[in-house]
Amino acid sequence: MFKKLILGMLVSSSCVLLANEVNIYSVRHYDTDKQLFKMFENKTGIKVNVVKAKGGALLKRLSIEGKKTPADVLITVDAANLFKAKTKGLLQAINSSYLKKNIPENLRDKDNQWFALTKRARVAVVTIDSNTDKEITTYEDLASSKFKGQIVVRASNNIYNQSLLSAMIEHHGEAYSLKWAKAIVENMARTPKGNDRAQVKAVANGLGKIAIANTYYIGKMINNKDKSQRDAVSKMKIVFPVFKNGGTHINISGAGVTKYSYNKANAIKFIEFLASKDAQKLFAQANFEYPILKGVKASKLVSSWGVFQEDNISMNSLGQNNAKAVKIFDKAKWR
Repeated sequence: MFKKLILGMLVSSSCVLLANEVNIYSVRHYDTDKQLFKMFENKTGIKVNVVKAKGGALLKRLSIEGKKTPADVLITVDAANLFKAKTKGLLQAINSSYLKKNIPENLRDKDNQWFALTKRARVAVVTIDSNTDKEITTYEDLASSKFKGQIVVRASNNIYNQSLLSAMIEHHGEAYSLKWAKAIVENMARTPKGNDRAQVKAVANGLGKIAIANTYYIGKMINNKDKSQRDAVSKMKIVFPVFKNGGTHINISGAGVTKYSYNKANAIKFIEFLASKDAQKLFAQANFEYPILKGVKASKLVSSWGVFQEDNISMNSLGQNNAKAVKIFDKAKWR
């Protein structure tokens, strides 16, 4: 059924490709992005067409479509997914002096096949009325036996956790990272389940003391129609651990031009726009993410969480170490 659906899309899409458009495959699902697409259309006159799906589905679709793909740009979250798209041969190099000048080297592919658009930190979240924040300085601290039965975190198949462990491998090697992962399993308050918001709600409701989550989810919980999310996060505070001899783990959302883009020039213009000052302001203000463009400030809410030192390892390493991280999770029995 899936293959029939894709073949139907290939037939229809190959007939409607236009020169004054750009076709986006995106894993992001935020209202902010809709505003950005409209801003780009108004500024350039180039029509934006968007297909949304999960990251794995989009990569599979690009692989199946091959040269007949209508997609010009792939937008996805987590450097490991961008790295995977590159290694599968789904992207091409972007020749943009603007992107190379304005996006730090550690936040882009070494061959310029993808570039970061936003940043998020993976942090510890604890209750306001506890002293747990004073006990956590580093990610390595989370492996301490004093936190036995106190940590809630997503499953090992979650790409955010895989990238956190990939960063640990980059800093300390595989042997230490396996020891660390085993210790985290020993410290878990429950078998991993749910998303990042579920971890925060669990601690707010008395299950464990430490939730591991991405920062932008905290903003989304604070500004949520669901009262249970607002009530839960109102009890919580963010702690920014660092790696020993490093900084706080960050990850990205990013974009690349597809290998067989029909509208390559428009695709590059689009990615350059997303890295422009106006777009970066909207990313920062409306979606609780950290901007990648120097001189653009985080929102007041995000800034209120505090200043932290970013880890400066290359985002490429998160992809390069991903397979090692998956194996370590399996050895550690991190479900």
